[in-house]
Amino acid sequence: METLTIGELSARSGVAQSALRFYEREGLIHASRTSGNQRRYDRAELRRVSFIKISQQVGVSLDEIRDALASLPENRTPTRADWSRLSASWRFRLQERIAVLERLRDELSGCIGCGCLSLQRCKLANPGDRLAAGGTGPQRILNPTTD
Repeated sequence: METLTIGELSARSGVAQSALRFYEREGLIHASRTSGNQRRYDRAELRRVSFIKISQQVGVSLDEIRDALASLPENRTPTRADWSRLSASWRFRLQERIAVLERLRDELSGCIGCGCLSLQRCKLANPGDRLAAGGTGPQRILNPTTD
């Protein structure tokens, strides 16, 4: 079976060697060792690294990624069917994240409902800091029902 060095895996995946060592320490990927104690990764680990990388980019935590990978039989690399099953459990959370990003994009130049009252517009958009009743932080973005 063809193996990759840590440098080759890093170059091919676009993930820093330090991150690969971290993933290995966390049990997310696996390496064997040569007689000289150098890491060697099966080519299949490239798919696991890609899975980790894209999952992180869409906001999935390492704990969730770890749980997902651990749910696979024999801790193997996800197949297309596995990815569909795993991503289905994240679908609602990802849709919420997309909605927050869209609201941020649309409201970023205006009031995001933080209750700061620092902009002249806040007197009109949030009179008497009424958005504070919805909770802390940028209420128009995080909790648009408080409008």
